[in-house]
Amino acid sequence: MKDFSQLFERMDETNKTNAKVAAMKDYFSSAPPADCAWAAFFLCGGKLRAPIPMRSFRAWAVEMAEIPDWLFDECYDAVGDLAETAALLYPNPKAAVEDDQPLASWVENRLARLRDMPESEQKIMILDSWNRLNARQRFVWNKLITGAFRVGVSKTLVIRAISLSSNIAEDVIAHRMMGDWKPTASAWEEIQAVDNTDTDASRPYPFCLAYPLQAPPESLGPVSDWLAEWKWDGIRAQLIRRQGQTFVWSRGNEMITERFPEMEALGANLPEGTVLDGELIGWKDNGVLPFADLQTRIGRIKLSKTILNRVPVTLLAFDILEWRGKDIRHLPLGERRAILEALGVRLSASISASTWEELAGKRAKARGLGSEGLMLKRRDSPYKGGREKGIWWKWKVVPYSVDAVLIYAQKGSGKRAGLFTDYTFGVWSDSKLVPFAKAYSGLTDEEIRGVDRFIRQNTVERFGPVSTVRPELVFEIAFEGIQRSSRHKSGVAARFPRMARWRTDKRPEDADTLETVKALID
Repeated sequence: MKDFSQLFERMDETNKTNAKVAAMKDYFSSAPPADCAWAAFFLCGGKLRAPIPMRSFRAWAVEMAEIPDWLFDECYDAVGDLAETAALLYPNPKAAVEDDQPLASWVENRLARLRDMPESEQKIMILDSWNRLNARQRFVWNKLITGAFRVGVSKTLVIRAISLSSNIAEDVIAHRMMGDWKPTASAWEEIQAVDNTDTDASRPYPFCLAYPLQAPPESLGPVSDWLAEWKWDGIRAQLIRRQGQTFVWSRGNEMITERFPEMEALGANLPEGTVLDGELIGWKDNGVLPFADLQTRIGRIKLSKTILNRVPVTLLAFDILEWRGKDIRHLPLGERRAILEALGVRLSASISASTWEELAGKRAKARGLGSEGLMLKRRDSPYKGGREKGIWWKWKVVPYSVDAVLIYAQKGSGKRAGLFTDYTFGVWSDSKLVPFAKAYSGLTDEEIRGVDRFIRQNTVERFGPVSTVRPELVFEIAFEGIQRSSRHKSGVAARFPRMARWRTDKRPEDADTLETVKALID
């Protein structure tokens, strides 16, 4: 824990990418394998299921700090993070026990065991842990307990640091950490092995991701250099056929095979050693179903015949990563596409155009087809894990937008702690403002501070952490899609809402109506 806390401190005190990578490289080069595995797990955003109820964690912190509840709440309100508040308020023990246990021991013998303990034993272990750690170590430990450990690095940077410490190529490390990877000493040694024969038949490849196209498409060069496809709103997935079995992995590195039984039949018809990349979508009567229909299947543990018949799912394949057991990601997209087309699977259709103007005209029809726009992919590009500028672009249609009024606000967390940054917006219905969408992105830092000042001066009521705000500020809210919803008071739900701009030129009465919003669905 001591070394891991020192790693956190080195990374937390700098905003330079190379410095963070260097700190991780040093740690991975010197720490025991089990510690390295757990450190990589947490740095990549992994977390264990909540080991204790947060109400208990808070109660024990209040008790040991010997302060009233209201004062703890005031401190929490100012800090914005429960783990940090508890670490700051906990009194340093008079005779602290110096503890040199490795990170793996702290996680496996304490953190992982907490969940199965009676609450009385949980308290004993938590208090003993706090007494064995200094302030910085206690802060990191609390972060692991609450599942809020973050230090401003992406999985890509963690992989880069592992690559530098092991002299194994980044793409190899990235692939080895995909799938059902467990943070153990043996798994870590396999990651760093020069010769590693992968025995996990289900292991997917790192997904290739696209950047949004913001420049004019003509800046990409000749349109003939690019493959254009419709961009569908579904679930990005890899379909894997190996050793007589079919596996389906989501982009979030979650195995979802059982949720989509239709994929078993598709996989059984593929040659052994095939991996397809594509989009899982609702498909009926030779057409794509709205994402809202697909959502009715997501998260269901049991799939009835009724739901399977009402929302059948297919894979629109747009790439092939492995063919007859060989990794072919290095081949140009044009060659991979030819192999994919010969398979006879359902494809995400390519769109032909002789000019960018012609392609833009076809893109304009996307929304009528239920598409989000176009994907542009260089025909000569390999398949790269993660985001790499210049090879794949998302050319989306112009989003929907409405003008709405700020009605509720809540403080953010982390770097936004102490500022009101999470907002709820309403539109007019029968002379009343009805909650329409929540958003927390799209404003500049200066605008956030301005909105925060307004909220503090114009809060009319509070419900726990939520402040009811005098309805005076108008914002343009942009979103990708909209659907009817019985779960929302307005009767509609917006997909990916964000603030496009602060409409200082408009009054609250100028905001849109719920009738106008619902018309977007029809």
